[in-house]
Amino acid sequence: MRIVFLSIAAALGARAQDPLSLRDAVKMALAKHPAVEAASARIQAAGARVDQARGGLMPQVRYTEMFQSGNNPVYVFGALLTQRQFTANNFALGSLNRPDPLNNFQSTVTAEQLLYDFGGLRKTIHAAELGRKISEEEKKSAELMLAAGTARAYHGVTLASEGLTVAREALKTAEADQARAETIRAAGMATDADVLSIKVHVASMREQVIRRQADLRIAQASLNDALGLPLDTQHKLTTELTPAGAALKTEAVRRPEIEMARLGQEAATAQAAAAKAGYWPQFFLRGAFEADRQNFATKGGANWMFAAGLKWTLFDGNRTRNAVAEAQSMSHAAAAGQRQVQSAVQLEVRRAQAEFDSATERIQVTDATIAQAEESLRILRNRYSNGLATVTDLLRAQTALLDAKMRRLGSIYEQRLAAVAVEQAEGILNGDSNVLQ
Repeated sequence: MRIVFLSIAAALGARAQDPLSLRDAVKMALAKHPAVEAASARIQAAGARVDQARGGLMPQVRYTEMFQSGNNPVYVFGALLTQRQFTANNFALGSLNRPDPLNNFQSTVTAEQLLYDFGGLRKTIHAAELGRKISEEEKKSAELMLAAGTARAYHGVTLASEGLTVAREALKTAEADQARAETIRAAGMATDADVLSIKVHVASMREQVIRRQADLRIAQASLNDALGLPLDTQHKLTTELTPAGAALKTEAVRRPEIEMARLGQEAATAQAAAAKAGYWPQFFLRGAFEADRQNFATKGGANWMFAAGLKWTLFDGNRTRNAVAEAQSMSHAAAAGQRQVQSAVQLEVRRAQAEFDSATERIQVTDATIAQAEESLRILRNRYSNGLATVTDLLRAQTALLDAKMRRLGSIYEQRLAAVAVEQAEGILNGDSNVLQ
Protein backbone atom coordinates (compact mmCIF):
# COMPACT_ATOMS: atom_id res chain seq x y z
CA MET A 1 0.00 0.00 0.00
CA ARG A 2 2.85 2.38 0.79
CA ILE A 3 4.38 1.76 -2.65
CA VAL A 4 1.00 2.37 -4.33
CA PHE A 5 0.51 5.58 -2.36
CA LEU A 6 3.96 6.87 -3.29
CA SER A 7 3.36 6.00 -6.94
CA ILE A 8 0.08 7.92 -6.97
CA ALA A 9 1.69 10.89 -5.23
CA ALA A 10 4.54 10.88 -7.75
CA ALA A 11 2.08 10.75 -10.64
CA LEU A 12 0.07 13.62 -9.24
CA GLY A 13 3.24 15.63 -8.66
CA ALA A 14 4.39 15.05 -12.24
CA ARG A 15 1.01 16.09 -13.55
CA ALA A 16 1.05 19.25 -11.44
CA GLN A 17 4.37 20.20 -13.07
CA ASP A 18 3.09 19.90 -16.65
CA PRO A 19 4.49 22.68 -18.88
CA LEU A 20 2.24 25.73 -19.08
CA SER A 21 2.77 28.47 -21.66
CA LEU A 22 1.23 31.92 -21.40
CA ARG A 23 -1.15 31.17 -24.26
CA ASP A 24 -2.23 27.91 -22.65
CA ALA A 25 -2.76 29.70 -19.36
CA VAL A 26 -5.02 32.31 -20.97
CA LYS A 27 -6.98 29.65 -22.86
CA MET A 28 -7.36 27.66 -19.65
CA ALA A 29 -8.69 30.70 -17.81
CA LEU A 30 -11.11 31.53 -20.62
CA ALA A 31 -12.40 27.95 -20.61
CA LYS A 32 -12.69 27.24 -16.88
CA HIS A 33 -12.77 30.44 -14.86
CA PRO A 34 -15.96 31.07 -12.85
CA ALA A 35 -16.22 34.58 -14.32
CA VAL A 36 -16.75 33.13 -17.80
CA GLU A 37 -19.21 30.58 -16.45
CA ALA A 38 -21.17 33.36 -14.76
CA ALA A 39 -21.18 35.45 -17.97
CA SER A 40 -22.46 32.46 -19.96
CA ALA A 41 -25.23 31.95 -17.40
CA ARG A 42 -26.26 35.61 -17.78
CA ILE A 43 -26.49 35.13 -21.55
CA GLN A 44 -28.78 32.15 -20.99
CA ALA A 45 -30.90 34.22 -18.60
CA ALA A 46 -31.15 36.99 -21.22
CA GLY A 47 -32.18 34.39 -23.80
CA ALA A 48 -34.90 33.19 -21.44
CA ARG A 49 -36.16 36.80 -21.17
CA VAL A 50 -36.38 36.93 -24.97
CA ASP A 51 -38.44 33.73 -24.98
CA GLN A 52 -40.67 35.19 -22.27
CA ALA A 53 -41.30 38.28 -24.38
CA ARG A 54 -42.00 36.20 -27.48
CA GLY A 55 -44.55 34.23 -25.48
CA GLY A 56 -46.87 37.21 -25.94
CA LEU A 57 -47.20 36.26 -29.61
CA MET A 58 -48.77 32.93 -28.69
CA PRO A 59 -52.31 32.31 -27.40
CA GLN A 60 -52.69 32.51 -23.64
CA VAL A 61 -54.56 29.35 -22.59
CA ARG A 62 -55.92 28.89 -19.05
CA TYR A 63 -57.74 26.06 -17.32
CA THR A 64 -59.95 26.71 -14.27
CA GLU A 65 -61.75 24.26 -11.99
CA MET A 66 -64.28 25.66 -9.51
CA PHE A 67 -66.96 24.29 -7.16
CA GLN A 68 -70.07 26.24 -6.13
CA SER A 69 -73.08 25.41 -3.98
CA GLY A 70 -76.08 27.47 -2.85
CA ASN A 71 -79.82 28.14 -3.15
CA ASN A 72 -79.69 31.64 -4.60
CA PRO A 73 -82.59 31.63 -7.09
CA VAL A 74 -80.66 33.32 -9.87
CA TYR A 75 -77.63 31.06 -9.34
CA VAL A 76 -79.74 27.89 -9.30
CA PHE A 77 -81.71 28.94 -12.39
CA GLY A 78 -78.53 29.74 -14.37
CA ALA A 79 -76.64 26.67 -13.15
CA LEU A 80 -79.45 24.34 -14.20
CA LEU A 81 -79.37 25.88 -17.65
CA THR A 82 -75.59 25.53 -18.08
CA GLN A 83 -75.80 21.97 -16.72
CA ARG A 84 -78.47 21.24 -19.33
CA GLN A 85 -80.65 19.91 -16.49
CA PHE A 86 -83.49 22.47 -16.62
CA THR A 87 -86.98 20.92 -16.85
CA ALA A 88 -90.57 22.15 -16.93
CA ASN A 89 -90.89 21.45 -13.21
CA ASN A 90 -88.31 24.15 -12.54
CA PHE A 91 -90.85 26.75 -13.75
CA ALA A 92 -93.00 26.14 -10.71
CA LEU A 93 -93.21 29.31 -8.64
CA GLY A 94 -92.14 27.50 -5.50
CA SER A 95 -89.03 26.11 -7.21
CA LEU A 96 -88.22 29.46 -8.72
CA ASN A 97 -88.60 31.44 -5.50
CA ARG A 98 -87.27 28.86 -3.02
CA PRO A 99 -85.08 26.38 -4.92
CA ASP A 100 -83.26 23.54 -3.24
CA PRO A 101 -79.49 23.95 -2.82
CA LEU A 102 -77.57 23.02 -5.98
CA ASN A 103 -73.97 21.93 -6.48
CA ASN A 104 -72.04 22.98 -9.55
CA PHE A 105 -68.64 21.65 -10.63
CA GLN A 106 -67.41 24.05 -13.33
CA SER A 107 -64.45 23.37 -15.66
CA THR A 108 -63.36 26.20 -17.94
CA VAL A 109 -60.74 26.44 -20.68
CA THR A 110 -60.13 29.93 -22.11
CA ALA A 111 -57.79 31.04 -24.87
CA GLU A 112 -56.91 34.63 -25.76
CA GLN A 113 -54.81 35.79 -28.71
CA LEU A 114 -53.43 39.30 -29.06
CA LEU A 115 -54.00 40.61 -32.57
CA TYR A 116 -52.50 44.10 -32.53
CA ASP A 117 -51.17 46.50 -29.91
CA PHE A 118 -49.57 49.26 -32.01
CA GLY A 119 -46.10 47.69 -31.81
CA GLY A 120 -45.86 47.42 -28.04
CA LEU A 121 -45.12 43.70 -27.93
CA ARG A 122 -42.83 43.84 -30.95
CA LYS A 123 -40.73 46.58 -29.34
CA THR A 124 -40.65 44.68 -26.05
CA ILE A 125 -39.27 41.62 -27.85
CA HIS A 126 -36.71 43.79 -29.65
CA ALA A 127 -35.57 45.31 -26.34
CA ALA A 128 -35.18 41.82 -24.87
CA GLU A 129 -33.12 40.70 -27.88
CA LEU A 130 -30.88 43.72 -27.43
CA GLY A 131 -30.52 42.78 -23.77
CA ARG A 132 -29.23 39.38 -24.82
CA LYS A 133 -26.71 41.01 -27.17
CA ILE A 134 -25.59 43.25 -24.31
CA SER A 135 -25.03 40.14 -22.18
CA GLU A 136 -22.93 38.66 -24.98
CA GLU A 137 -20.82 41.81 -25.10
CA GLU A 138 -20.49 41.70 -21.32
CA LYS A 139 -19.04 38.21 -21.67
CA LYS A 140 -16.53 39.49 -24.24
CA SER A 141 -15.56 42.27 -21.85
CA ALA A 142 -15.15 39.75 -19.03
CA GLU A 143 -12.98 37.58 -21.29
CA LEU A 144 -10.77 40.56 -22.17
CA MET A 145 -10.29 41.39 -18.50
CA LEU A 146 -9.67 37.75 -17.64
CA ALA A 147 -7.11 37.30 -20.43
CA ALA A 148 -5.28 40.47 -19.37
CA GLY A 149 -5.44 39.49 -15.70
CA THR A 150 -4.09 36.02 -16.45
CA ALA A 151 -1.22 37.47 -18.49
CA ARG A 152 -0.46 39.88 -15.66
CA ALA A 153 -0.44 37.05 -13.11
CA TYR A 154 1.67 34.80 -15.37
CA HIS A 155 4.27 37.51 -15.94
CA GLY A 156 4.12 38.22 -12.23
CA VAL A 157 5.37 34.70 -11.59
CA THR A 158 8.14 34.96 -14.18
CA LEU A 159 9.15 38.36 -12.80
CA ALA A 160 9.27 36.99 -9.26
CA SER A 161 11.22 33.93 -10.45
CA GLU A 162 13.76 36.04 -12.37
CA GLY A 163 14.02 38.42 -9.44
CA LEU A 164 14.78 35.50 -7.15
CA THR A 165 17.48 34.29 -9.56
CA VAL A 166 19.08 37.74 -9.64
CA ALA A 167 18.95 37.97 -5.83
CA ARG A 168 20.58 34.55 -5.46
CA GLU A 169 23.33 35.51 -7.91
CA ALA A 170 23.90 38.73 -5.96
CA LEU A 171 24.12 36.72 -2.73
CA LYS A 172 26.58 34.31 -4.29
CA THR A 173 28.69 37.21 -5.54
CA ALA A 174 28.57 38.90 -2.13
CA GLU A 175 29.69 35.69 -0.40
CA ALA A 176 32.59 35.39 -2.87
CA ASP A 177 33.58 38.99 -2.12
CA GLN A 178 33.43 38.22 1.59
CA ALA A 179 35.81 35.30 1.14
CA ARG A 180 38.09 37.50 -0.98
CA ALA A 181 38.04 40.22 1.70
CA GLU A 182 38.93 37.73 4.40
CA THR A 183 41.88 36.51 2.28
CA ILE A 184 43.06 40.07 1.71
CA ARG A 185 42.73 40.77 5.44
CA ALA A 186 44.83 37.73 6.20
CA ALA A 187 47.46 39.19 3.89
CA GLY A 188 47.33 42.42 5.87
CA MET A 189 45.82 44.47 2.99
CA ALA A 190 42.30 44.92 4.47
CA THR A 191 40.87 45.72 7.85
CA ASP A 192 38.28 43.98 10.01
CA ALA A 193 35.91 46.86 9.19
CA ASP A 194 36.08 45.92 5.51
CA VAL A 195 35.13 42.32 6.26
CA LEU A 196 32.31 43.42 8.57
CA SER A 197 30.93 45.79 5.92
CA ILE A 198 30.84 42.99 3.38
CA LYS A 199 29.21 40.67 5.93
CA VAL A 200 26.47 43.27 6.42
CA HIS A 201 26.07 43.37 2.65
CA VAL A 202 25.83 39.56 2.51
CA ALA A 203 23.08 39.64 5.16
CA SER A 204 21.24 42.25 3.12
CA MET A 205 21.43 39.99 0.04
CA ARG A 206 20.06 37.08 2.08
CA GLU A 207 17.12 39.29 3.05
CA GLN A 208 16.59 40.03 -0.64
CA VAL A 209 16.48 36.29 -1.38
CA ILE A 210 13.95 35.69 1.40
CA ARG A 211 11.79 38.57 0.16
CA ARG A 212 11.93 37.32 -3.45
CA GLN A 213 10.96 33.82 -2.34
CA ALA A 214 7.87 35.22 -0.63
CA ASP A 215 7.06 37.29 -3.72
CA LEU A 216 7.26 34.14 -5.85
CA ARG A 217 4.88 32.21 -3.60
CA ILE A 218 2.36 35.04 -3.69
CA ALA A 219 2.68 35.38 -7.47
CA GLN A 220 2.11 31.65 -7.96
CA ALA A 221 -1.02 31.76 -5.82
CA SER A 222 -2.26 34.80 -7.79
CA LEU A 223 -1.77 32.92 -11.05
CA ASN A 224 -3.80 29.98 -9.78
CA ASP A 225 -6.53 32.37 -8.70
CA ALA A 226 -6.58 33.88 -12.20
CA LEU A 227 -6.82 30.37 -13.67
CA GLY A 228 -9.62 29.36 -11.33
CA LEU A 229 -7.47 26.59 -9.80
CA PRO A 230 -6.58 25.70 -6.21
CA LEU A 231 -4.01 28.19 -4.94
CA ASP A 232 -1.38 25.52 -4.23
CA THR A 233 -1.35 24.10 -7.78
CA GLN A 234 2.19 23.91 -9.17
CA HIS A 235 3.12 24.83 -12.75
CA LYS A 236 6.21 24.71 -14.92
CA LEU A 237 6.01 27.99 -16.85
CA THR A 238 7.54 27.89 -20.31
CA THR A 239 7.03 31.47 -21.54
CA GLU A 240 10.09 33.45 -20.48
CA LEU A 241 10.10 37.07 -19.41
CA THR A 242 11.74 38.52 -22.51
CA PRO A 243 11.12 41.82 -24.31
CA ALA A 244 8.08 41.87 -26.58
CA GLY A 245 8.06 42.96 -30.19
CA ALA A 246 6.23 46.04 -31.40
CA ALA A 247 2.76 46.45 -29.94
CA LEU A 248 -0.01 45.93 -32.46
CA LYS A 249 -1.74 49.11 -33.62
CA THR A 250 -5.15 48.92 -35.26
CA GLU A 251 -7.27 51.63 -36.78
CA ALA A 252 -10.56 50.17 -35.55
CA VAL A 253 -11.15 49.70 -31.84
CA ARG A 254 -13.53 46.80 -31.18
CA ARG A 255 -14.12 47.17 -27.46
CA PRO A 256 -17.24 45.44 -26.13
CA GLU A 257 -17.96 48.44 -23.91
CA ILE A 258 -18.55 50.64 -26.96
CA GLU A 259 -20.97 48.12 -28.47
CA MET A 260 -22.66 47.71 -25.08
CA ALA A 261 -23.24 51.46 -24.90
CA ARG A 262 -24.68 51.52 -28.42
CA LEU A 263 -26.95 48.57 -27.72
CA GLY A 264 -28.00 50.16 -24.43
CA GLN A 265 -29.16 53.29 -26.23
CA GLU A 266 -31.03 51.23 -28.83
CA ALA A 267 -32.67 49.14 -26.11
CA ALA A 268 -33.77 52.27 -24.23
CA THR A 269 -35.28 53.64 -27.44
CA ALA A 270 -37.16 50.37 -28.01
CA GLN A 271 -38.45 50.43 -24.43
CA ALA A 272 -39.68 53.98 -24.93
CA ALA A 273 -41.57 52.91 -28.07
CA ALA A 274 -43.04 49.93 -26.20
CA ALA A 275 -44.16 52.23 -23.39
CA LYS A 276 -45.87 54.58 -25.87
CA ALA A 277 -48.01 51.70 -27.09
CA GLY A 278 -49.76 51.91 -23.73
CA TYR A 279 -51.59 54.99 -25.02
CA TRP A 280 -53.44 52.88 -27.60
CA PRO A 281 -55.90 49.95 -27.45
CA GLN A 282 -55.12 46.27 -27.79
CA PHE A 283 -57.18 44.14 -30.18
CA PHE A 284 -57.70 40.48 -29.28
CA LEU A 285 -59.63 37.27 -29.90
CA ARG A 286 -61.01 35.18 -27.05
CA GLY A 287 -62.56 31.72 -26.94
CA ALA A 288 -63.93 29.73 -24.01
CA PHE A 289 -65.18 26.20 -23.40
CA GLU A 290 -67.14 25.51 -20.22
CA ALA A 291 -68.49 22.35 -18.60
CA ASP A 292 -70.93 22.49 -15.62
CA ARG A 293 -71.98 19.41 -13.61
CA GLN A 294 -74.07 18.69 -10.52
CA ASN A 295 -71.70 15.85 -9.69
CA PHE A 296 -68.02 15.85 -10.52
CA ALA A 297 -68.49 13.52 -13.50
CA THR A 298 -72.26 13.29 -14.19
CA LYS A 299 -75.43 15.31 -14.68
CA GLY A 300 -73.84 18.14 -16.61
CA GLY A 301 -73.54 19.94 -19.92
CA ALA A 302 -71.03 21.99 -21.87
CA ASN A 303 -70.99 25.23 -23.86
CA TRP A 304 -68.58 27.42 -25.76
CA MET A 305 -68.23 31.09 -26.61
CA PHE A 306 -66.11 33.14 -29.06
CA ALA A 307 -65.45 36.89 -28.90
CA ALA A 308 -63.38 39.60 -30.57
CA GLY A 309 -62.73 42.87 -28.81
CA LEU A 310 -60.38 45.60 -27.72
CA LYS A 311 -58.98 46.79 -24.42
CA TRP A 312 -58.17 50.46 -24.03
CA THR A 313 -56.87 51.94 -20.82
CA LEU A 314 -58.22 55.47 -20.80
CA PHE A 315 -56.58 56.50 -17.54
CA ASP A 316 -53.91 54.69 -15.51
CA GLY A 317 -52.78 57.33 -13.08
CA ASN A 318 -50.18 58.64 -15.58
CA ARG A 319 -48.22 55.37 -15.37
CA THR A 320 -47.80 55.13 -19.14
CA ARG A 321 -46.71 58.75 -19.44
CA ASN A 322 -44.16 58.33 -16.66
CA ALA A 323 -42.92 55.05 -18.15
CA VAL A 324 -42.36 56.81 -21.49
CA ALA A 325 -40.55 59.69 -19.77
CA GLU A 326 -38.32 57.24 -17.88
CA ALA A 327 -37.42 55.29 -21.04
CA GLN A 328 -36.66 58.48 -22.96
CA SER A 329 -34.42 59.74 -20.18
CA MET A 330 -32.59 56.41 -20.13
CA SER A 331 -32.11 56.70 -23.90
CA HIS A 332 -30.54 60.16 -23.50
CA ALA A 333 -28.33 58.85 -20.67
CA ALA A 334 -27.22 55.90 -22.82
CA ALA A 335 -26.33 58.24 -25.69
CA ALA A 336 -24.20 60.38 -23.38
CA GLY A 337 -22.65 57.26 -21.88
CA GLN A 338 -21.74 56.00 -25.35
CA ARG A 339 -19.81 59.20 -26.10
CA GLN A 340 -18.07 58.95 -22.73
CA VAL A 341 -17.09 55.32 -23.29
CA GLN A 342 -15.68 56.06 -26.74
CA SER A 343 -13.50 58.84 -25.37
CA ALA A 344 -12.35 56.74 -22.40
CA VAL A 345 -11.44 53.81 -24.66
CA GLN A 346 -9.42 56.02 -27.00
CA LEU A 347 -7.58 57.45 -24.00
CA GLU A 348 -6.91 53.94 -22.70
CA VAL A 349 -5.44 52.90 -26.06
CA ARG A 350 -3.13 55.93 -26.13
CA ARG A 351 -2.04 55.40 -22.53
CA ALA A 352 -1.25 51.72 -23.11
CA GLN A 353 0.72 52.49 -26.27
CA ALA A 354 2.66 55.25 -24.51
CA GLU A 355 3.50 52.92 -21.63
CA PHE A 356 4.67 50.27 -24.09
CA ASP A 357 6.94 52.73 -25.91
CA SER A 358 8.31 54.05 -22.63
CA ALA A 359 9.05 50.57 -21.29
CA THR A 360 10.74 49.61 -24.57
CA GLU A 361 13.08 52.59 -24.34
CA ARG A 362 13.83 51.87 -20.69
CA ILE A 363 14.82 48.30 -21.56
CA GLN A 364 17.41 49.65 -23.97
CA VAL A 365 18.72 52.04 -21.32
CA THR A 366 18.96 49.33 -18.65
CA ASP A 367 20.78 46.98 -21.07
CA ALA A 368 23.54 49.56 -21.41
CA THR A 369 23.44 50.30 -17.68
CA ILE A 370 23.95 46.64 -16.76
CA ALA A 371 26.95 46.36 -19.07
CA GLN A 372 28.45 49.48 -17.53
CA ALA A 373 27.72 48.31 -13.96
CA GLU A 374 29.30 44.92 -14.60
CA GLU A 375 32.45 46.50 -16.02
CA SER A 376 32.58 48.98 -13.14
CA LEU A 377 32.29 46.16 -10.60
CA ARG A 378 35.03 44.16 -12.33
CA ILE A 379 37.40 47.12 -12.26
CA LEU A 380 36.64 47.99 -8.63
CA ARG A 381 37.02 44.39 -7.54
CA ASN A 382 40.53 44.31 -9.06
CA ARG A 383 41.39 47.68 -7.55
CA TYR A 384 40.14 46.57 -4.14
CA SER A 385 42.21 43.39 -4.34
CA ASN A 386 45.26 45.60 -4.99
CA GLY A 387 44.38 48.03 -2.23
CA LEU A 388 43.49 50.83 -4.65
CA ALA A 389 39.75 51.05 -3.84
CA THR A 390 37.73 51.05 -0.64
CA VAL A 391 35.19 48.50 0.40
CA THR A 392 32.54 51.22 0.14
CA ASP A 393 33.32 51.60 -3.56
CA LEU A 394 33.01 47.85 -4.01
CA LEU A 395 29.67 47.58 -2.18
CA ARG A 396 28.30 50.58 -4.07
CA ALA A 397 29.19 48.91 -7.37
CA GLN A 398 27.54 45.65 -6.30
CA THR A 399 24.35 47.46 -5.27
CA ALA A 400 24.32 49.41 -8.53
CA LEU A 401 24.56 46.20 -10.57
CA LEU A 402 21.76 44.54 -8.60
CA ASP A 403 19.59 47.63 -8.99
CA ALA A 404 20.24 47.79 -12.75
CA LYS A 405 19.30 44.13 -13.21
CA MET A 406 16.10 44.54 -11.20
CA ARG A 407 15.16 47.68 -13.12
CA ARG A 408 15.67 45.82 -16.39
CA LEU A 409 13.40 43.02 -15.23
CA GLY A 410 10.83 45.58 -14.14
CA SER A 411 10.99 47.33 -17.51
CA ILE A 412 10.53 44.06 -19.40
CA TYR A 413 7.61 43.15 -17.14
CA GLU A 414 5.96 46.52 -17.67
CA GLN A 415 6.54 46.32 -21.42
CA ARG A 416 4.91 42.88 -21.65
CA LEU A 417 1.95 44.08 -19.61
CA ALA A 418 1.68 47.23 -21.74
CA ALA A 419 1.64 45.10 -24.91
CA VAL A 420 -1.24 43.11 -23.44
CA ALA A 421 -2.95 46.34 -22.36
CA VAL A 422 -2.76 47.72 -25.93
CA GLU A 423 -4.66 44.74 -27.33
CA GLN A 424 -7.05 44.75 -24.41
CA ALA A 425 -7.80 48.43 -24.97
CA GLU A 426 -8.36 47.77 -28.67
CA GLY A 427 -10.64 44.82 -27.88
CA ILE A 428 -8.60 42.23 -29.84
CA LEU A 429 -6.87 40.34 -27.03
CA ASN A 430 -7.54 36.58 -27.16
CA GLY A 431 -5.89 33.26 -26.45
CA ASP A 432 -4.00 33.31 -29.79
CA SER A 433 -2.70 36.90 -29.60
CA ASN A 434 0.93 37.44 -30.57
CA VAL A 435 1.54 39.40 -27.36
CA LEU A 436 1.15 36.13 -25.45
CA GLN A 437 4.18 34.51 -27.11
